[in-house]
Amino acid sequence: MWLSAPNIACVHGFSTRHGGISKPPFDTLNFGGHEDAPDAISHNRNKALAVLGLNEDLVCRLKQVHGTTVHLATPGVLEGDGLVTNVPHLALAIGTADCYPILFHDATNHVIGAAHAGWRGTVGKIVAEVLLQMRALGANPATTQVAIGPGISTDKFEVGTDVLDQFVAAGFPSSCLHHRHINLASANQWVAEQAGVPKENISINGRCSTGPDFFSYRRDKGLTGRMWSVICMSR
Repeated sequence: MWLSAPNIACVHGFSTRHGGISKPPFDTLNFGGHEDAPDAISHNRNKALAVLGLNEDLVCRLKQVHGTTVHLATPGVLEGDGLVTNVPHLALAIGTADCYPILFHDATNHVIGAAHAGWRGTVGKIVAEVLLQMRALGANPATTQVAIGPGISTDKFEVGTDVLDQFVAAGFPSSCLHHRHINLASANQWVAEQAGVPKENISINGRCSTGPDFFSYRRDKGLTGRMWSVICMSR
């Protein structure tokens, strides 16, 4: 049901597609979308959050728009692609189905963040914006841990030259760009390092969302479920 990151020391998880009640093609632990039964989505959310000891009433989530807007988290739904907070017990949630969920935790200064990073958010350097907004709450990139969850792998993510040109123009290193393929995980790692996060503070899950344990928009041609990635501090 939930995968964890080795470097995040508070409650968190990256969901898989297993452990819920949704019927195919949303089987089984679907957290979102408009095609699945709303009652099934609600059941899945409540069941999975309970495993982590979280209350759905304190979940802060997003209407994601593939941008770089980062909000101070409040329970409910805001429009954007990143959230930050220093308030205990608020749970930040990101929905994905190929894009990368990225979780942030500064245990020293008690600040957390979460980002949704597709290629547009990545090239726009949303990771740097989350770290900037966390800094405004007292966080320090040098003491922040960053966990990059499951997302589409380099070999499965082929793009046009117009997209590659945007990454080149934004200064991304050639190590992230492989002809017509982009390594979004390493691209976001690079942004985090450029923003002051030590390399040893960054973990990459490394699993591809087109695999059988995950929902994938690209693999399933749009008719698929959504995973959630969540993070919450108890103090």
